[in-house]
Amino acid sequence: MRRLAALALIPLIAAAQAPTPAKPKTPGEIAAAAPKADWREVPAEDLLVFELQGGKKVVMQLAPEFAPVHVANIRALAKGGWWNSSAIYRVQDNYVAQWGNNESEKPFPAGVTAKPPAEYARPLAGLNVTDLGSPDAYASRAGFVNGWPVAIHDSEGLANLTHCYAMVGVGRGLSPDTGTGGELYTVIGNAPRHLDRNIAVVGRIVQGIEHMSSLPRGTEALGFYKERTSDVPIVGAKLASDIPAAERPRFEYLTGASFAAYLNARKNRQDDFFIRPAGGAEVCNINVPVRPVPAG
Repeated sequence: MRRLAALALIPLIAAAQAPTPAKPKTPGEIAAAAPKADWREVPAEDLLVFELQGGKKVVMQLAPEFAPVHVANIRALAKGGWWNSSAIYRVQDNYVAQWGNNESEKPFPAGVTAKPPAEYARPLAGLNVTDLGSPDAYASRAGFVNGWPVAIHDSEGLANLTHCYAMVGVGRGLSPDTGTGGELYTVIGNAPRHLDRNIAVVGRIVQGIEHMSSLPRGTEALGFYKERTSDVPIVGAKLASDIPAAERPRFEYLTGASFAAYLNARKNRQDDFFIRPAGGAEVCNINVPVRPVPAG
């Protein structure tokens, strides 16, 4: 009997001695622990700094590999002072904030292509896609390319940037107008993915989106301000490459194995709060980690 009792205790003793499984890391912990090699710095010529009235700054990252002509226009517009004394004149609730010179007769500076091509999607060939691994309602699949959220259309061999929160698109009129890049908008609400492949998406706000999303909503159709006195003045805009090196903003985004682990953790949340991991995600629910370059 004693021998049987002792044998019965063996599984309990083994269980007590078994190592405790490591607690899964949260997405934030994965990003924080990522090695320097998995962070890629944004080139200075791909950062555009808008200064709003009152000293508030909004930093936009440009996406030249998806809309090269529009991005070249935006750089030329910044160098030519196009946004000096411009304004945010449209803020539509749960949709977009839009800025520029609002159909003024202000001439474009040199180097601006007046009628860019419709850069609404680009060839898939040559892109290194980190696949989302979850269904997408607007494309055959979705994923990420160099830190950008993209929709993939395999049957057409095309890829496009998606209208996620804080992404920036080019305001335009009716087709065949494609917009020059002088009038821009950023998403401040639920992702309006129906706009994908209908407008040139040229970048995203990496700092200061709160200065856009917290503005009073316009009361006119489409969120335009009724009176010009309600417009939010923009002092000007400069490319980071035109700002002295010691003063320019620097940002980097997560890539590599660390981003793959981050993506998996976002799809399968096992933080203490979560009872059931979702097992999937929508591309616009995956916020690619972007941070200021650490000092030193």
